[in-house]
Amino acid sequence: MPTKLPKKPSLADGKIDMSHHWGYVAVVFSALLFGIGITLYKMLLGSASPLVIAAVTYLAGGLFLACAGLLPGSAKVVSWLKLPTSTKTRFARRDIVTLILIVLFGAVLAPSVYLSGLNQTTAVNAALLGNTETLFTIGIAFIFLGERGRMKDYAAMALLVIGAVILTTNLNFGQLDTLGAVFGNLLVVAGSFFWGIDNNLSRVLAVRRSLLQIGSMKEILGGALLLVILWFFGLGIVVSPVSIAYLVIVGIFSAGLSLLLFLFSLQEIGAMRTGVIFSTSSLFGAVSAFLILREPISVLQILAGMLMLFAIYVLSIPAKKQGKLA
Repeated sequence: MPTKLPKKPSLADGKIDMSHHWGYVAVVFSALLFGIGITLYKMLLGSASPLVIAAVTYLAGGLFLACAGLLPGSAKVVSWLKLPTSTKTRFARRDIVTLILIVLFGAVLAPSVYLSGLNQTTAVNAALLGNTETLFTIGIAFIFLGERGRMKDYAAMALLVIGAVILTTNLNFGQLDTLGAVFGNLLVVAGSFFWGIDNNLSRVLAVRRSLLQIGSMKEILGGALLLVILWFFGLGIVVSPVSIAYLVIVGIFSAGLSLLLFLFSLQEIGAMRTGVIFSTSSLFGAVSAFLILREPISVLQILAGMLMLFAIYVLSIPAKKQGKLA
């Protein structure tokens, strides 16, 4: 049985809900911050391991979210965007279980398995297979959360997936070593699957708890667990002070603020739309890599990015503008 989530007023109901519009804006900016973060992470891989980078940025992002509610004007922003503001000091049992699963799947298993697969396969393979997170998010939301879309929604989702595939492969499938790194590829897909579970669990919890609370607890607990894993397996946690300072700044924006915007979008437009639109992070990652690292980007990839942006526009069109077809 699909989980029943509270229905919020939407433009399709004939009521103006500005937070619904902001849900689309938020996930685009979340993808932008995440995509830029990937490029910045590449610059640090020579001085720190991927797990150390994940642990430090998660902790920095989580601490930022924990303190964000204390900033001047934060109450007005929360009220304007109609964010849930839970005043409960205790989590209900079901919320505790959900949060534990979110931390386990989204902050521990997913990055660990994904990075392990990345070490055993090519970057091109990982970039392509990483987009399966979108498909897993959509499938889980469809089966377990009962989320549905209109025909134009599914068409837009298909365009986004096609655009993401073109962007990450540049249609040069000859570089895909699908047989030579089967186990690594399977680990990348498994990591994407865990993130798909995380996205939907976060959607369920976001309708009952404060988004700042969810985001901060997820990242602080996830970062702490990653540090424990590094220590337990003797993988080393040596990082220079300069690298730590750099990681903290990246973590605040790419992990902390990006996650908050992502959770807000989950609450407003659902896991299916949020998961698909977030795939534009590959577009922003490619553009930022071109601008910052001077990595090449082709005209075909630029066109794929434009296709993805057009698909987002189609996805965000209110039902009334679609007439009888909506």
